[in-house]
Amino acid sequence: MHISEGVLAGPVLFSGMALAVAGVSIGIKKLDFDHLAQAGILSAAFFVASLVHVPIGPSSVHLILNGIVGLLLGWAAFPSIMVALLLQSIIFQFGGITTLGVNTVIMALPAVICFYLFAPLISKKASIAMPAAFACGFLSVFMSALLVGTSLYFSEKNFFEVATLVVTAHLPVMLIEGIITVFCISFIRKVSPEMLPDK
Repeated sequence: MHISEGVLAGPVLFSGMALAVAGVSIGIKKLDFDHLAQAGILSAAFFVASLVHVPIGPSSVHLILNGIVGLLLGWAAFPSIMVALLLQSIIFQFGGITTLGVNTVIMALPAVICFYLFAPLISKKASIAMPAAFACGFLSVFMSALLVGTSLYFSEKNFFEVATLVVTAHLPVMLIEGIITVFCISFIRKVSPEMLPDK
């Protein structure tokens, strides 16, 4: 889902960077010392999950895990995801430096939205928490795919077909991410429920 260098228009790049800086600033302000290690682990999980990717036009398909990252970190998903994306762009040339802001917003903004939508449900009984976990994993990727399509559409009208392809290509990833999020939340509820959001 990384958008490569040289694809997006200047206004989209600047808008993405401005939004990413705002999100990272809020995330750093809300990230307390007790959750620093957790943020580092989730950033590393995001980094590793995104390594195996299949190119689709100017973007790519791969596991993201932004739903579980957002669910456990809230606004701290912004700095965690930006650090992972920065390392990926420097070490593996995934995405790029100029698209770092847009790529951060594409993956972190849905994570924060999912935090507010589903965090209050994760600590409830399993019949509510597990469907909420699946919806979190599914919708986080769906919203990210929509943001990729939107970024491409506002950069070049001819990219609309590619944007549609990106959204469609991520349908299997949405299902897989939903299932993975259910397994992760189920495991955390059993072994370390204190990691779950308070509300």
